[in-house]
Amino acid sequence: MQNPPSTQMDLAHVRKGSETGGWCEHTLLEHLKGTASLAEKFAGDFKNGDWARLAGLLHDLGKYNPDWQNYIKTKTGYDPEAHLENNGSKVDHSTAGAIYSQNVFGNVGKVLAYLIAGHHAGLPDWYHEISVGGSLDGRLQETKHLERTQRGNIPQEVLEPKQPSSAPCINEQHEHLHLWMRMLFSCLVDADFLDTEKFMDDTKSALRAKSAMDISSLKLKFDQYMDIIERGADDTPVNQIRKDILKKCRESGTLYPGFFSLTAPTGGGKTLASIGFALEHAKAFGKKRIIVVIPYTSIIEQTAEVLRKVFGEDCVLEHHCNLDPEEKSENERNRLTSENWDAPIIVTTNVQFFESLFASRTSSCRKLHNIVESIVILDEAQMLPTEFLKPILSVLKGLTQCFGVSVLLCTATQPALVGDIGSGDAKFKGIENVREIIPNPIELSHRLRRVEITPQNKELQPVEWDTLAKELEQYNQVLCIVNTRKDCRELHGKMPEGTIHLSALMCPAHRSDVIEGIKNILEKGEVLRVISTQLVEAGVDLDFPVVYRALAGLDSLVQAAGRCNREGKLPTKGKVCYFTSPKLPPPGLMRKGAQTSRMMIGADGALEFDPQTFIKYFQLYFNDLNGFDEKQIMDALTKNATLGNIQFRTAARDFKLIDDKGQGSVIVIYPKYKSLIYQLVEKLQYTTNKETLRKLQRFTVSIPERDLVELQRIGGIRLQNGFWVQVADDLYSEILGFTPNGGLTWNPECYIL
Repeated sequence: MQNPPSTQMDLAHVRKGSETGGWCEHTLLEHLKGTASLAEKFAGDFKNGDWARLAGLLHDLGKYNPDWQNYIKTKTGYDPEAHLENNGSKVDHSTAGAIYSQNVFGNVGKVLAYLIAGHHAGLPDWYHEISVGGSLDGRLQETKHLERTQRGNIPQEVLEPKQPSSAPCINEQHEHLHLWMRMLFSCLVDADFLDTEKFMDDTKSALRAKSAMDISSLKLKFDQYMDIIERGADDTPVNQIRKDILKKCRESGTLYPGFFSLTAPTGGGKTLASIGFALEHAKAFGKKRIIVVIPYTSIIEQTAEVLRKVFGEDCVLEHHCNLDPEEKSENERNRLTSENWDAPIIVTTNVQFFESLFASRTSSCRKLHNIVESIVILDEAQMLPTEFLKPILSVLKGLTQCFGVSVLLCTATQPALVGDIGSGDAKFKGIENVREIIPNPIELSHRLRRVEITPQNKELQPVEWDTLAKELEQYNQVLCIVNTRKDCRELHGKMPEGTIHLSALMCPAHRSDVIEGIKNILEKGEVLRVISTQLVEAGVDLDFPVVYRALAGLDSLVQAAGRCNREGKLPTKGKVCYFTSPKLPPPGLMRKGAQTSRMMIGADGALEFDPQTFIKYFQLYFNDLNGFDEKQIMDALTKNATLGNIQFRTAARDFKLIDDKGQGSVIVIYPKYKSLIYQLVEKLQYTTNKETLRKLQRFTVSIPERDLVELQRIGGIRLQNGFWVQVADDLYSEILGFTPNGGLTWNPECYIL
């Protein structure tokens, strides 16, 4: 016979037993001690385990409040006779521990108060006046929560824990105080989730505990894979250079941790060479994982697929929204590890990585402690957004100085991130002590030169689309990259039938299919003409004999050139031709990049692609910018840090690498997956769970909100549980992607990719 529940027991969680149907109890003391132990273990990686332990012991102190105990016992049905106060509304259980920690531990307690108060709602702001939601200052004055909690039966080991004795690993550098507090917060919330999950769902907990390969095993697989690749590769100059780059990367892996730079031209094999460096470095210095950070979601899948071929499915976590619709690369363990990055190799995006480092939400911060003692590979480092460059470089310096992280800046165009950056009031200190892996990048640049770069006309006069189309028709295989979606659509319309269009008006699943088709046609040597936006410029391994590129920033021109004669197999050098579009690039950084490139062009139209040129380009580009922290993120996080007053939530709100204001997403009907999309959209009527949304992300396109309104007016789209969904079949073309009709006026400035 099942024993009746003990209504005097202080509970953290309860559930019905799967076999007996009786109650299983997770006592509050068990949960506090379990969370404290896990948090201490996590923060031990940066030698502040005692801070995290104390936060764990106090985080749910407010659950000793008799009101909260009555709430859980009544709401779950554990004790229907428990009396509910406050009309049965949920009881605040996080403020009491925050107040108690500050009352008992002073300034130490104030740090912990942020973590405890925010362990569900997210790290708060300190001040009332600019807080988005409840500020910590205000909550610490709500003493009623602690007073009511102290009526409960709180054990002495919770009320009288030891004060932390370890010094914060930031060593009084208040610039990085916010980062240290986020790391402690990450340890706390991950420990809280995991301890709760162990009780509530032991099956999921056991699956999460499944071990992946250690660094030594990964290195062995990598060495075996590269040996097979090198033995099977043709003995060409390009492949010999790639072999030399990999050798230099492996040798540099034994250098002391910090900042490194791998400056090698496109096509130099940087992806695998950087992994070679990371594995050697991890083995030499006991690093725990490798995190590959990529600028575009549209190219992350290719890198992840390459790494899966080397290491296998379970070792590589691809963390972003665009997962395969048939979920070949997504399984239950993949979903679990994406919550806290507990995997040996992570492949993620600039947006996911950096926005997490400035986040306040628990779901975004949970994984941060697993960045400690890792190697971060910043692929295409030149694409770091300049308007956030100051806070980004600050947090990278904090990771290397305080948390044992080594950072590899991996680029074909060294972005001048060292020394003084900018000029006048905007000037700030960049990264110091960056070690270049390639001894002579200039010489390597000349050795890997596989293309001739020429202007379409030496005067750089704008060329009309009709004229350019006729010029492109002369080539059997040619890629032309333009600056906006509108340009792509217009030029494609002038081209012969069979020309391929590629832009972000095609959903991610569509783009992936088209890119795979392009590769197959190139291999067969058949006629192929492609008009694309710059989404093909980073990480997409295409190899055309001829590439045309609309004038843009020098870094974009170099990336475009990397799609030409990539393997060096042409009998002569490939042809890269840059031209001036009929209309200027959109205002802002793209137009400024094109203007700066124009300043670098010689009188005869010559344009050099070597490291010295890139450094000069970025110096010119940076010097004219008004600021590198346009949203004043550093002020929010550091201005009053000496007082412990930090605006976490404000900084998180403003640190958005992709400004989606005025933009909205439409779930489109890509014909190839029509039935699957209909099934997923049908599910939206009943659920918006992460699994369904992840699948649907592969079938979305972003457009301006004003055009969403017009599309709704003409009946082209409808709302489904808060999401716009395409209704009319003729709005999506297998050639052009999303093609709204009804006389809409499309703004080219809104369409970059």
